[in-house]
Amino acid sequence: MISRGRCRHCGAAFGWFYPAIELAALAVALIALTLGDAEAAWLDALLGWWLLALAWIDLRRWILPDALTLPLILVGLLAALLFDPEVLAARALGAALGYIALRLIGWAYARLRGREGLGQGDAKLLAAGGAWLGAMALPQVILLAAVGALIAAAGLRLCGTPLRAQSALPFGPFLALAIWALWLFGPLPL
Repeated sequence: MISRGRCRHCGAAFGWFYPAIELAALAVALIALTLGDAEAAWLDALLGWWLLALAWIDLRRWILPDALTLPLILVGLLAALLFDPEVLAARALGAALGYIALRLIGWAYARLRGREGLGQGDAKLLAAGGAWLGAMALPQVILLAAVGALIAAAGLRLCGTPLRAQSALPFGPFLALAIWALWLFGPLPL
């Protein structure tokens, strides 16, 4: 039976979140089927859905749970082992460097500003990006994510949201989008 956008038990309205996440998941599947070959579309969609879940959780709760980030690292390394074993070392190096790089940046920021600026979840998500894309793609992941965050901040400012030194955006959604874009389209030409 159609619930008309309300919980069938308590009658509370669902709001925009549930239809938005369902439409986004459908978009991930359609993009994966359209852009990749049919044999690899399942892997493209799996990564896209996984990153979508992490992005939405970070947007709503400001956390990237270990229960999703750590297995994503392992699945990326397993995918490399099964489908392209000669890149496994570069992917393992990417996972290690991704984690270390953001942990060091987060540590330096906390020392300079006296507050946390990057969470450990961001470092683990970049490690997952390294596991899926390899070490050489990490600078591009950071660049795309940072540009995306700056565009979002500019959009918020243009919409009238005041931005101050204490303002913050979750970085996970931008990392997730950058990882998936680079997975689908490959590295940017330099």
